[in-house]
Amino acid sequence: KYAKPYGREVLDVFTCIREHTHLDAAGKLLTQNAERYLKSDRQMRAIFADLPEAIENTSRLAERLMFSLENLGYEFPEYPVPAGHTMDSFLRTIVWFGAQQRYAAISTKVKRQLEEELTLIIKLRFPGYFLIVWDIVNFCREHNIMVQGRGSAANSAVCYCLGITPVDPVENHLVFERFLNESRKGWPDIDLDLPSGDRREAVIQEIYRRYGKHGAAMTANVISYRGRSAAREIGKALNFSPSIIDRFSHLFASGDFPHTLELESQIEQAGLPKNHPRMPAFIRLYRAIYGLPRHLGQHSGGMIICQNKLSSFVPLENASMPGRVVAQWDKDDCEDLGIVKVDLLGLGMMSVMQDAFELCRERGRPLDLAHIPKDDEKAFEIMQRADTIGVFQIESRAQMATLPRMKPECFYDVVIEVAIIRPGPIQGDMVHPYLARRAGRESVTYFDPRLEPVLKRTLGVPLFQEQMLKIAMVMADFSGDEAEELRRALSFHRSEERMNKVCAKLRMAMERKDIAPDKIDKIIQSISSFALYGFPESHAISFAILAYGSSYLKVHRAPEFYASLLNNQPMGFYSPSTIVKDAQRHGLKIKPVCVSQSDWRCTIVSDDRPSPQSSPWPGRGGPEAPVRVGEAVRLGFCVVNGLRQEHAEELVRQRQAQQFDSLDDFKRRVPLTKDELRTLAELGAFNCFAEHRRAAMWEVEETLHDDLLTRNVSHPDPATAGEGPRLRSFDHTGNIEHSIPLCEVPRSTRDDSPLSRMTLPERVKADYETMNLTTGPHPMKLLRESLPNIWRAIDLPHARHGSIVQIAGNVICRQRPGTAKGFVFISLEDETGVSNAIVEPDLFEHFRLVITEEAFLLIEGEVQNSDNVVLIKAQEIRPLLHEQLVGSESHDFH
Repeated sequence: KYAKPYGREVLDVFTCIREHTHLDAAGKLLTQNAERYLKSDRQMRAIFADLPEAIENTSRLAERLMFSLENLGYEFPEYPVPAGHTMDSFLRTIVWFGAQQRYAAISTKVKRQLEEELTLIIKLRFPGYFLIVWDIVNFCREHNIMVQGRGSAANSAVCYCLGITPVDPVENHLVFERFLNESRKGWPDIDLDLPSGDRREAVIQEIYRRYGKHGAAMTANVISYRGRSAAREIGKALNFSPSIIDRFSHLFASGDFPHTLELESQIEQAGLPKNHPRMPAFIRLYRAIYGLPRHLGQHSGGMIICQNKLSSFVPLENASMPGRVVAQWDKDDCEDLGIVKVDLLGLGMMSVMQDAFELCRERGRPLDLAHIPKDDEKAFEIMQRADTIGVFQIESRAQMATLPRMKPECFYDVVIEVAIIRPGPIQGDMVHPYLARRAGRESVTYFDPRLEPVLKRTLGVPLFQEQMLKIAMVMADFSGDEAEELRRALSFHRSEERMNKVCAKLRMAMERKDIAPDKIDKIIQSISSFALYGFPESHAISFAILAYGSSYLKVHRAPEFYASLLNNQPMGFYSPSTIVKDAQRHGLKIKPVCVSQSDWRCTIVSDDRPSPQSSPWPGRGGPEAPVRVGEAVRLGFCVVNGLRQEHAEELVRQRQAQQFDSLDDFKRRVPLTKDELRTLAELGAFNCFAEHRRAAMWEVEETLHDDLLTRNVSHPDPATAGEGPRLRSFDHTGNIEHSIPLCEVPRSTRDDSPLSRMTLPERVKADYETMNLTTGPHPMKLLRESLPNIWRAIDLPHARHGSIVQIAGNVICRQRPGTAKGFVFISLEDETGVSNAIVEPDLFEHFRLVITEEAFLLIEGEVQNSDNVVLIKAQEIRPLLHEQLVGSESHDFH
């Protein structure tokens, strides 16, 4: 039941969770004593002293048992090859054919690399695996689904020639052994990035179709107890009141776990009853169950396949999603069994880009990722000024703080930018040395002149795993296999014994080459620490392709880009509200939801009126964005809170059959709920039928309650059934003088709306309440005149370094990265852009509730203005309270 005696307490909590009860009421459901734990050999011998033969028999049985999970009989599927071919020969054929497509002329270097890779792949009996992945990629291309391999597979020239990866490893000097080598145990690992959503699901279902529901399955993902879930479950088990449990939820909502906070002090600060007799038990149990398995979920994209039935050696279950089968083991379990896994990972940005390319084609401006110009100045310009909201991988606060220092000018600069803002390089203190060298503040040096070819592109600072492998190969004459063995020995799962062994081997090899002892020490120290944080260069190149492509789309195909970005929410760092405001600041007109014009998804429409907004970027060193005359994005019903997709699609079908001529006509033909009608009226979607929003709201209520709001309206008698409600007029005696269908009565003859128009602040508030965004002015714009001393985001680059300023805005992002040593980063949005503040750990503890709970903040602090990057070091934080302030919810990351 549990490993140690103290596990009984945790088991009792889990019993209460399972039985939906608490410790005070569980009674006999709980364990009766603490003896059901795994005892030591000495304890077992003492307990069974009267049966020594039982102990000895157990020992002998254990010695005789031989079992390995790899012996369960797993077989990888055979790939059906054309007549006259084996899997080996067919793989060779399609690889060399692909090489002719990839290279204008196949060089001797490419030929040698391909032959070496093919020889090893065939020797390890992996051709079937490569053929199956190639087949999946072909299916995607045949069905117009973007696909791109990433990870260490991009180190393979075979994968490149098969069309699996977009990166030429020969041109980029990548190390194949990082992907596959003779000493590697287990199958290769090829990850395929696909557009998230329906397109990815189509690929998954195709694999189920080919291998059957019992021959393929998604791998599981073990969901563990974290802050909020652990706090709530323990609170319930300890029979705390719902109000206290809710306060626990708020306390842990920001992702604070035992390794990042002092639990006792946080409980006290949150106003929880620290002296409660069960509070020590709560703290003890919270720490005990944190990280323990809670339930099984689905892996984001891992699929396993086999020749026979997976159920013969893997437990399977039906997923909640129709048409899916899930293994009850996670990817590590499957790897231990030697089961091959193919990762089909959904990327929101690939959905955005594919949607954008399709919109470009529909509008007569075809474009695809392969034909985007490689050196577009404007695409690099928006990176240089950190104008990257919505751009893949380089839109975070940390990336935006680095981009003006990096000033990317070529594609490889984007590769470095993608890789450098990662926990590893930050922890390894590689970011600042690289940026200092790039800015010319620090000279470029190398451990040894022989390493210049290896480290030249990264200015002498090792950033990529492949560089570590090459350092060992150059300085110690390691083979590719030996270098990869070194990387694995020094990786996250390092063992002291194995690490010492490979380091000794590395040292001896360098000593044989007469390398100076001090250089040997520096190289070993660098490699030893670098192995923990190095990022694969092949992975960075794959991501940089999408980063550059999305940057190009943002500049040159803005309507298609922003429409697609809004259609694929949620994704990325920013909410739809921020994306809409970013589009407007770049001169793109965003039109509101309208029942006569909108579809379910956001669409591109014509508009001859120039947008009143222009780019605020002059304050950040960039030119004003051109006003896009004739181009606009119409918001779709997908942004409306509470509107069901099937209802919106029926609305569109009815409108396509015949345009609506009135709200009554709309109501009769579209079966929306009362709440959906009210929401559409409140956000202005019925303004095509009414003079203003409140008139539409009144008309909706009148339509919903004709018998109550219009005294003279009655329902039809059987003779006039089907005509709807009727308007009656009466003579002086009270008898009906005239009766006609209500739908035939002009709206002007009915009761007019007594409601006044919404004011501008009221319309903005209604927008946020119904859509969490507005096409009108930013809420901060409405208050700007009353905040004369508050700096706008656009003006901060002109603030003097070290001066004290105040900033304010809607909190759109809170971050407390594990690498930041307790510092918190807050992004505030106003009508001109986004400003950023940094909060020291002690200040965060003081203002914790204000920071985590308030939607609008006013922050006073010291300006840190360096290299065109402005940050406010917070000194005072308070809520910005005003009845007009309603904004979007923050996206919080850790």
